[in-house]
This record gives sequence, structure tokens and C-alpha cells, in this order.
Amino acid sequence: MSEPMRVRVEPMTAEHLDEVAALERVCFPDPWSRNLFAETLKNDLSAYLVALDEGGRVAGYAGLTVILDEGSIDNIAVRPDCRRRGVAARLLQVFLDFARANRLAFLTLEVRASNYAAIALYGSRGFRAVGRRKKYYERPEEDALIMTRTFEYET
Repeated sequence: MSEPMRVRVEPMTAEHLDEVAALERVCFPDPWSRNLFAETLKNDLSAYLVALDEGGRVAGYAGLTVILDEGSIDNIAVRPDCRRRGVAARLLQVFLDFARANRLAFLTLEVRASNYAAIALYGSRGFRAVGRRKKYYERPEEDALIMTRTFEYET
């Protein structure tokens, strides 16, 4: 990993949508639209975060949807020039802390089977591969690994 990047993590707002949508187009072959991100901001079950660099630009973002005691990480993306500098780890840690504080049973996510850097990050934070979704991704067609992190609590 390169020199850790200083970022400020805060809730995503409408003012971030243009940058987030642009980053989404850079990172994913089937990007979410700006309007879809705008709709998620209205969803009481979802929490979307941005990591802002020292200039106030979006360095990365992440989304979480919670239903009852189950959390699903919808996406994590980091600007190419900010990768391998701890931005994704910082965003992921916020969700892990939230999960513990709210006594979620688990967090789960899907990741491209070839995304070794992301798989390593999730594995380092206690996520384990629990399944595979065949041909989940398109362009290129690829399986997704289902990775889950469970939490244990004292009763």
C-alpha cells in the first residue's frame, strides 16, 4: 500500500451526486445512474458515505442497506488515483463499526471473483467467502463471490 490518504468520511448528499456518478462510470462497466444514487439517498434503509480528499473532492464512496439485523454492502468504489491508500478500508471500517454498534448479525457483499485486491481487503476484515453467484456480472461475464462477516454478541 502507498502512503495512507487523509480523507474525511461523511454521509453522501445531493451535492456529491455528480462526482459519485462520474466515479461510478470510471469504476464499473454497468454503472448505476445519478438518479439511482439520488433515490438511495431517500431510502431510510440505506446509508451512503463519501470519503473526501483534502480538497473536498470525492475520493471514494460506499453504500449499505440494512433490513432488520442484516446488512448488505451495495458498493464500494475508489478513484483510481486514490487506490491502495486506505480509502476503501476506511469506508469499510465505518460500516463494520455501525454493524457492531447496531448489533447486526452479519454484513454481506458480492465481489467479482477476479477482484483480488478487494477480496484481500474484505478477508483482512473478517469476511469469508460463503458462496458464488454464477455469471452474476456482465461485461465481462464473471461469477461473484458472496462474502459475509458475522458478528457475535454477549447475551
